[in-house]
Amino acid sequence: MNFCSHCGQTVRFAIPEGDDRGRFLCDACGTIHYQNPRIVAGTLPVAGERILLCRRAIAPRKGYWTLPAGFMENGETTSEAAMRETREEACADVDLENLYTLINLPHIDQVYMIFRGALRGDYASGPESLEVALFEEAEIPWHELAFPTIERTLRHYFDDRRGGDYPLHVSDITAEDRERYLGSA
Repeated sequence: MNFCSHCGQTVRFAIPEGDDRGRFLCDACGTIHYQNPRIVAGTLPVAGERILLCRRAIAPRKGYWTLPAGFMENGETTSEAAMRETREEACADVDLENLYTLINLPHIDQVYMIFRGALRGDYASGPESLEVALFEEAEIPWHELAFPTIERTLRHYFDDRRGGDYPLHVSDITAEDRERYLGSA
């Protein structure tokens, strides 16, 4: 950040009085610019024994498979964001069940929140998807998954399905985890 979004003056990076971390400060108008993580909300759409995946039509990771998910918009809840992203990417509706995975990616300032959902009705490729398809566990294109968050969510799901219990999974993915994953894909 170079300029204040409130008054247009130059900002500096410093620790504000009473704070414990650096922020962009505008000396002209006194604004402290807080930057916070972005929420990625999505669903794990389940149809019987199969999971709905989308092949990405956009960067990053164009051509790789993912769950329908994307950045939450202002003015919506996480569940509304998850359902909207599912409609946008897979032209599908789901009956939301529990929040299933909450994955922190502090190195890129993101938090993934994936809800389990029962797929309802038809599905098709949305503008951000090259194709969408249902996969049984043995058919999942593990080496063509777009992100480590998606792989982690799917592995939790198939492990939990064997036991019949679907608890909330909270975890972190570090920069090293991400680099190792992207290097193997």
